[in-house]
Amino acid sequence: MSGNIVTPSTAQAYTPSRAARELGLKRGEFDLAADLGLVRTVPDEGGGGRRVTRAEIDRLRAGDGFPGTLLQRVDVVGTTAGAALLEVSSGRFTRLARLGMIVPVRFYLNRYRAVVWLYLAEELRQFAADDDNKPLLSGRTPADLRQKLEEGMDARRRNWRGRRLGFLTRQAAGHPWARAAAVASMLDPLQVADIVKDPYEHAHLSRFLPKPLSYGAPGSPAAQLAERILKADEPDEISWFRADLAHALDIARAQHPAPRPRQARTVAEEPRPAPASAEEPKQPAPRAREERMHPVPPAAQPAPPAVDAGDRSRGLLGWLRRRNP
Repeated sequence: MSGNIVTPSTAQAYTPSRAARELGLKRGEFDLAADLGLVRTVPDEGGGGRRVTRAEIDRLRAGDGFPGTLLQRVDVVGTTAGAALLEVSSGRFTRLARLGMIVPVRFYLNRYRAVVWLYLAEELRQFAADDDNKPLLSGRTPADLRQKLEEGMDARRRNWRGRRLGFLTRQAAGHPWARAAAVASMLDPLQVADIVKDPYEHAHLSRFLPKPLSYGAPGSPAAQLAERILKADEPDEISWFRADLAHALDIARAQHPAPRPRQARTVAEEPRPAPASAEEPKQPAPRAREERMHPVPPAAQPAPPAVDAGDRSRGLLGWLRRRNP
């Protein structure tokens, strides 16, 4: 048998695009289904994001009413369609959303850079069917709720962030650093740096940050507007996320400390031989000891013969006569 054995979890795992086609979903519908936990995903062992196993696709396809039931559970509507589901005016629907009675699940920016909130149609139907909500759907809005609206209350951004944190926490699947990274993604990077001061922990945490949502080119007005929705901007909400991140980090440190590079051993840390004591002087090497006992004299060099100036001149004249007879 070959030594390259592939486990069943990775042998038949599909990318999100392929899994969406297998399930008859658009890519956006698939992403929402994964966020809601309707489609179970697994991490790609090669670091390529989330994948869906063949067994999970078979499970969904075998469900009753597939694909209609799955499509119904990821159906989203805007304000106008949502108001029609609740049988209220668009104005009342918006007030309910601002009060936090109904929670958006998605948003996008239209061509006028206005925020368009989307809601799960299934949740709106459940809201309308609850008898406790009947007074909110007709008649005059209670005085205490009217006062909150007059004070500018708008819980849509905050509720969306809380919902997204729930999505990311589910995908973390109990991994402590991924759980901490999910909380960190709700805060401005400066807030995160103020809490995670250790550079090795900060780098390790960054590895698990979820893929950022993109709305327009970086620095564009659309991106700046989206940033105000993606990150906590209310003081009490920021304080809550900071405390949650600090707690998540404590758990991550206790279970899986952030990796650190091995410290190089310095010269001072290198083992050194013990110094020789006064009673036991250091013994010279055998070769050196032998040379000290029998010193070798330097090789005798023959002295050059003495030559006076007259001999040198006669020799030069004889050589010139021989050259020119």
